[in-house]
This record gives sequence, structure tokens and C-alpha cells, in this order.
Amino acid sequence: MPRRGRLAYTQVACGAIVLACIIAAGPVLAQTLYKYRGSDGEWIYTDRRPPGEEAAETRQLDKGRGQPQLTVVDRQIDNQVSLIAQNEFYSPVEVVVALDELRNVGFPPPEMDLRWVVPPRSNTELLRLDTLEENSAAGISFRFVWIPGDPGSEHRPPQPYRVPFALASAYPVSQAFPTSVTHTTPDSRFAVDIAMPVGTDIYAARSGTVVEVAGTNYRGGFDTTREGAEANLVRILHDDGTFAVYAHLNWNSIRVRPGDQVRRGEYIADSGNTGFSSGPHLHFAIVRNRNLRLDSVPFFFEGPNGSEISPETGIELRAY
Repeated sequence: MPRRGRLAYTQVACGAIVLACIIAAGPVLAQTLYKYRGSDGEWIYTDRRPPGEEAAETRQLDKGRGQPQLTVVDRQIDNQVSLIAQNEFYSPVEVVVALDELRNVGFPPPEMDLRWVVPPRSNTELLRLDTLEENSAAGISFRFVWIPGDPGSEHRPPQPYRVPFALASAYPVSQAFPTSVTHTTPDSRFAVDIAMPVGTDIYAARSGTVVEVAGTNYRGGFDTTREGAEANLVRILHDDGTFAVYAHLNWNSIRVRPGDQVRRGEYIADSGNTGFSSGPHLHFAIVRNRNLRLDSVPFFFEGPNGSEISPETGIELRAY
């Protein structure tokens, strides 16, 4: 049987967050949500049993169900063996294949680059090889890694990005380049953290196609092994091949799905405090695929009369 691998790529280090954004194949995990009244009558949502004798409503939440994936499979038809990439994403995906063993199959041409950009929502034949002995069993053992995005993409926004909250509102920037308390990885270097209360309406900063959503996580904290992959997020593909990432969103608040076309200024979710987070805030970043790595890029927000605002730590950011 062929060996199949995948790159579980790491995405955003937010105001203390690291997200594993690709859901690996395997059993669907679940978490238990406890809902009960606190001492002041407020609703509390937690993954920990309530103290004492408080009555709590419980709910099992699936984690990772329905997320798109990319897989590579081998198929033998007559006297040829093919590798097929099955891309469920609404974005192109770069995939690199390593051939470990060829059984009754000829080698590919030495000049062949085993790296492809697979179109969105497609089944694409990557490779076809002839068998050495006709009508005999053949196969390929292989590994592959992949990452969303076209490596040829260039960041070319048509205008500065809309501040991703309601017009006339203002919130402080708690972390932005060159401050790097938690933005220490390539995908977060130019990310911006905006401190805001849980439940603040979040709007698309630029038009595009929703390619990934995680919305059932509800806990946040400082333990990377526990909360590192627990952030809710929306990822939107722009027409220049870059992605906007909106992270730490509130539980069960996301109003878009993969495949949706969103307009600049369209409501997409509520802000939250999910994942490895130091407090309620929105993590916003523009990223692109560079050599099988997600790199963040610098950007400007739109200011008064279409002017450009460079996000800096400590400034009050207002939406115009």
C-alpha cells in the first residue's frame, strides 16, 4: 500500500496563539461543553465540570468535521499507474511528492519537478508512469506535503484594507510589527492584534472567497499544548492569491462557510478569546505561500479620505 503523508502547516502566532490549520485525516475528535449560571447569574461556558452542585447543560462538539483536505492517491489503469491529487479547498494548493518505492513501474524523467499547483475543487492527475511488465501488479510508495496557495502569488491590494470592525468604532492595536512578543514566526511577523471585547462584530477587510472556517472551539488560555489549536478562525482568499486570516473568533458566531463569496465590509463573525490567547482580541494577518511556507506581508488599513494607516502597537485604530 502507498504511504500517504500531509503537511499539517502551522498558521498564525496570534497574541499568543499557534493554530494547526489543517485537519489531518483520522477519527473526529469531540469536546464536552458545560453551560451553567455563575454566582452573579451570568452564563458560563467551559470544558470543565462546574464546581459544587451547580446544574449544567452539556453538549458534545465535533472538532474538525467538514474541513476541506487535500489527498494524493495512486491508481492503476491497464498498464499505467497515476498519482491523483484530490483538492477539496476553494483555493489552489501546492503539493510536493517524494517517491519512495516503485514496484513494476518505470522512473519519471530525471528533469521532472515533482511539485505541482493543484487548482481549487479539482481532481488533478499529477503523474502517470508506464508499468514495466504488462498485466502485472504495480504500485508506488510515496509521501507528500502540501500547503494552500499559489507560490506565484503577489500581494497587490486594490486599496488599503478596511478596518475589520464597525465604522466609526475604534480599538487599540496591542501588537504589530516590529513588536514581536508573540508574533515570532514568518506567518505572524506582520500580523496585527486588535484588543476588543468578546462579541464585537467583525467585517471583511477585503473581498474574496472563504476557504476555511473553524467555529466550534470555545476555550482559550495560556497552555500551548492545550489551547494551541483551539482558536476559531476564518480564512479568505483574495484575487491576487493572498489570504486574510481572522483569528480568535467567538464560539458559534461565524456566519460564512467555505465557498462563500464575501464583499469588503460584509459581517463575517464576532470577535472572541479562543485559542492560545492572552485576552480578548482579533488577530488579523495577510499571508501568502512562499516555498511551502506561509509568510505574512505588510499592509495598510484605510484611513480618512482613503489615506493609508500603518498599524503600529499602541495606536487607536478607527474604522472609516
